[in-house]
Amino acid sequence: MTSSRPSHPRTLGAGLLAVLLSGCATLGPDYVAPAQPAPTAWHANPVSAAATDSASIARWWQALGDAELSALVEQALRRNPDLQSSRAALRAARALERVARAGQGPNVGASGATSASRSGDAAVSESWRAGVDASWELDVFGGTRRGVEAAQADREAVSATLASTQASLAAEVALNYVTLRTSQARLEIARRNLATQLETLQLTDWRAQAGLASSVDVEQARTNAEQTRAQIPSLQTSIAQAANHLAVLTGEAPGRLQASLAEGTLPALPTAIAVGIPAEVLRQRPDVQSAERQLAAETARIGVAEAARYPGFSLSGSIGLEAATLGALGNGASVIRSLAAGISGVLFDGGALAARVDQQDAVREQRLHSYRSTVLAALEDVENALTALDNTARRREALAAASTAARNANLLAADRYRSGLIDFRTVLETERSLLSTEDSLASAEGERLNAVIQLYKALGGGWSRADLTESADTPQGNPS
Repeated sequence: MTSSRPSHPRTLGAGLLAVLLSGCATLGPDYVAPAQPAPTAWHANPVSAAATDSASIARWWQALGDAELSALVEQALRRNPDLQSSRAALRAARALERVARAGQGPNVGASGATSASRSGDAAVSESWRAGVDASWELDVFGGTRRGVEAAQADREAVSATLASTQASLAAEVALNYVTLRTSQARLEIARRNLATQLETLQLTDWRAQAGLASSVDVEQARTNAEQTRAQIPSLQTSIAQAANHLAVLTGEAPGRLQASLAEGTLPALPTAIAVGIPAEVLRQRPDVQSAERQLAAETARIGVAEAARYPGFSLSGSIGLEAATLGALGNGASVIRSLAAGISGVLFDGGALAARVDQQDAVREQRLHSYRSTVLAALEDVENALTALDNTARRREALAAASTAARNANLLAADRYRSGLIDFRTVLETERSLLSTEDSLASAEGERLNAVIQLYKALGGGWSRADLTESADTPQGNPS
């Protein structure tokens, strides 16, 4: 005859754990990155068919050869409040990923307690306890693992969003800098033409006093000069607004950069820009990366929702000491052990958990369409930037020729008017034409630089992997 003894708790727990883990499954779809609908080549004529060099476009503003612009961009990348907010969001996402990973392991805690009791005239009875407790929610159906996948993808999406914010900030600083320098160039043109027109007004007034011109000619000359003078305040406003916005972008108070930016010229155009192929650009674009990582996160959350429909399993245990006195806890105390296993699940919820799975699948589909839209918008940005770069070059070339012709015509008209060979109307027309063509040429030079900046931004330039490290995202101190 054989006798049976109850199983030891550790044996029971180990056996239960082995059975549960042997049946572990990860529910929900495994993420597969969607195919990118990218063409093999650009429709617009590329500047260069060479492969995009991510290292060179990471700090593309240095190719413009303007030390002041480079300093402004670098300051903005250090001190811009919006960029610092994005860095803080990335630190938060990293912390949430660590929280999700911590859920894969057991929770261990320590406890201690004491109690005293007395019955009638008997002596006081004391009890002292100290122990360690542990609990573990078993990830039998992969809900926790899918949660970690989602948290990791969320962190990667926030990281790409930070890169996108940095790229946009660099481009915005450069665009405002070009606006400032273009307005300053146009202001100089207006002042130079105003000086010429005032000389013409004085000459016409002298001729009228000598009986060689009419008072109508004098008033027309004054009208021409005052119309040019009226353009100056608008240009000064544009200069001040651009300088103020640059100050804000770089973390300064408006007005702080007015004096330091009072003089300067437009940056130089880069000699070449390597555009590469569409697929390379999509890999470089941080907004595309962010959209793809958001899709991955929502796909993983389907598994989280699926796992919630199944039972949950847990293990808990404790080990401790119990004694009648505090000193006895370390010598002669009783050892207390316990091990428990639990199972919990929903028997009826009216289909709520199943509906949450459907809802999460719909969210995933939304992210998929959003990703595809982001890809198409990225391709559109590059095509538009390439077209603008080509057309602004041709426009600038034509205006340069027109400006030279207008300058020659104005000089010839002034000489002939002094000699009495032409009437004053011709002089007025040549002065107006000169101002218009020179102003348009200055604007065209700014537009060409803007097209270059927009192309660098469209290519995904303005950031590097080093900008997204934890050391780069440490909190910044307040600007002094």
